[in-house]
Amino acid sequence: MDGDKRRYGFWNPTPTRHTPLEDAQGLFASSMIAALGLALMSSAGLVASGTAGVAFILHYLTGVSFGLYYTVVNIPFYILALKRLGWAFTIKTVIAVSLTSLITEFQPHFVRIESIDPMWTAVLAGILLGFGLLGLYRHRASLGGVGVLAVYLQERFGIRAGLVQLAFDLFVLAAAFFVAAPFIVLCSVVGAVVLNLFLTINHRADRYIAM
Repeated sequence: MDGDKRRYGFWNPTPTRHTPLEDAQGLFASSMIAALGLALMSSAGLVASGTAGVAFILHYLTGVSFGLYYTVVNIPFYILALKRLGWAFTIKTVIAVSLTSLITEFQPHFVRIESIDPMWTAVLAGILLGFGLLGLYRHRASLGGVGVLAVYLQERFGIRAGLVQLAFDLFVLAAAFFVAAPFIVLCSVVGAVVLNLFLTINHRADRYIAM
């Protein structure tokens, strides 16, 4: 019985590496969840956190594809990821960002939302994005941008990733007043708080030791 538990990872006191297949399904599933959260926010006119929030603001201002902006805004952070976190993390992050961007662009063709409450959407989308980011973090990847910086600071200095993202989000959401009504910005703040509290509580190295 104990042998089976160790084999399948239950109560395993030593780190267990993910296989390439486990990483692939983890990246895809987490990107799908994150993309659903972003699609909900877009439907409600909300502004997301992190670099996604920057991409949303540029999208609302210009009408140019969110996915395109999201990909471009993340490019500088890939350099940081490569220098500080290595090739494996960087490649998986590029894949995750690309997948999330593509799914977000194509998702409206498959999921159409006719009526949506901004405040409820903010809470739900914050949780979905939290689950998506948590899944990516646990497979040594992120959604780029501040997520890369957050993972690096947590691993290097022990600063909680959720707190790093929350600080950056405050600047992004302040800029949101230029493209959205105050109530929508308030809802966006709620979504950011939900997301970052979720990560702060759940993203802890001592609770997940797979690599």
